Amino acid sequence: MPKQFTASESQLKPDPRYQDVIVSKFINCLMYGGKKATAQRVVYDAFDMVQNRLDKEKSEALPKTAIELFHRAIDNVRPSVEVRSKRVGGANYQVPMQLNRRRAQSLTFRWILDAVRGEKGKPIALRLAKELFDAAKNEGKAVTTRENTHRMADANKAFAHFAW
Repeated sequence: MPKQFTASESQLKPDPRYQDVIVSKFINCLMYGGKKATAQRVVYDAFDMVQNRLDKEKSEALPKTAIELFHRAIDNVRPSVEVRSKRVGGANYQVPMQLNRRRAQSLTFRWILDAVRGEKGKPIALRLAKELFDAAKNEGKAVTTRENTHRMADANKAFAHFAW
């Protein structure tokens, strides 16, 4: 049986500043038109803004570094279930299904970037820094999207027996 995915994950190199594969994947998801240097600059500028804000606030609840805050934001936005449409007997049902690690990570990145791109008028690095900070505190648009998804899955768990 052929592999389901390409070898892109095994070929992915860590990012140059933090040596983190997840940050590198996030940069690739942010990138438009092959402009990786621009995407890196945006992410690193956002991390610098987050670090400046962390240095000023000195809160016990928040992590000490920007990379730790990034990972906390990713964990707070990551969904565990989603609803998928199944057609059974002429009717469509929203069936809650568990997510695998890869799908959960791609949804997490997509929701954060949709929230960042949806807000207009400010530089994208500033919007990204704000959304990451909010997500680390369990607030913001991306966390709201995750909560809505979980709420829909919970409301439709009567149809969970259709998941096969």
